[in-house]
Amino acid sequence: MLIFSPTTIRSLNPQPLPYLSFSHSISLPLPLRSLPTPSKSPHFPSFHINCIDAAQPFDYESHLKNRYIQSTSLKIAIIGFGNFGQFLSKTFLRHHHTLLAHSRTNYADLANHLGVSFYADPHDLFEQHPDVVLLSTSILSTETLLKKLPFQRLRRNTLFVDVLSVKEFPRNLFLKYLPPDFDILCTHPMFGPESGKTSWAGLPFVYDKVRIGDEESRIKRCDKFLDIFEKEGCRMVEMSCMEHDKYAAGSQFVTHTMGRVLEKFGLESSPINTKGYETLLNLVENTKGDSFDLYYGLFMYNQNALEQLERLDMAFESIKKDLFGRLHQVYRKQLFGDNNGEVEKKRSLAQKLLGNGSLTEPPLDNVRQDGS
Repeated sequence: MLIFSPTTIRSLNPQPLPYLSFSHSISLPLPLRSLPTPSKSPHFPSFHINCIDAAQPFDYESHLKNRYIQSTSLKIAIIGFGNFGQFLSKTFLRHHHTLLAHSRTNYADLANHLGVSFYADPHDLFEQHPDVVLLSTSILSTETLLKKLPFQRLRRNTLFVDVLSVKEFPRNLFLKYLPPDFDILCTHPMFGPESGKTSWAGLPFVYDKVRIGDEESRIKRCDKFLDIFEKEGCRMVEMSCMEHDKYAAGSQFVTHTMGRVLEKFGLESSPINTKGYETLLNLVENTKGDSFDLYYGLFMYNQNALEQLERLDMAFESIKKDLFGRLHQVYRKQLFGDNNGEVEKKRSLAQKLLGNGSLTEPPLDNVRQDGS
């Protein structure tokens, strides 16, 4: 704090101010412009700038803000810091959560740039005692990973969360490999780096509280994690893992299948794109960024996927039959002309047939002309 105080006051005031002394002083010549020398003029007294170390006023607002952040923040360990893990971490950091990460690939530089602590060894990571361990691995490597994780280095009531695209599969793995005291929350953000790059508002987030302890602290911890997605505007959908897989097979798996079929087809933009065609191009764009392992996992580890694939195949065959059947009728017309009269005659005859193949009445040309 800087305080202006006079050491020797010469002014028009007949009563001089008292002398104030401080440990540090800086002389400042006055005036700054070319004027008469202060010492020779009674109108320009000599001033010293004296400073003293003083306590600043307590910033209650900042203190309360920091206390609120600490009370609502989590220490989240992300296992699998690939494309999707990095995508989630950027939003988690905006909500003031502390992030730790581990992955088979060394993402230390990228993690440091984002503000995430990267650990090459899961033992070192788990010794930091995270509140939440988030699995963002591929579906195919989940079981192998769970077998290797050093659970003994974690607190006994750690919350495990997954963000896999299938739900019954990780749920069963968690129940099989995790210690019984660990909490389990199965989730599926039904969006990715492409569909959620601008906003998460209105995008569905499915979750199932598979196993959450009764203690208030454990319930609040789960709610804090879900609050991240709720505050981002996600449409929160709570449903069982079984229900999720049933619906996802009819939506997500079919979407990925059609996107990959159109990608194989070689869909390309044109100067006369319609809105429907633009939708198809966007579908290809959104699905081709995902690895084939993800798509294979949707098929392999969702028991409803095979049924949907067979239904798609039957639907495609049915459309082909409708097209070729109508094309066959066009060719017959061109070859044999209009046979509407003959067709009506055959239709009338067919209506007279009984279920056993007999006729309700004999054809007229078989009736004897003599009436016998």
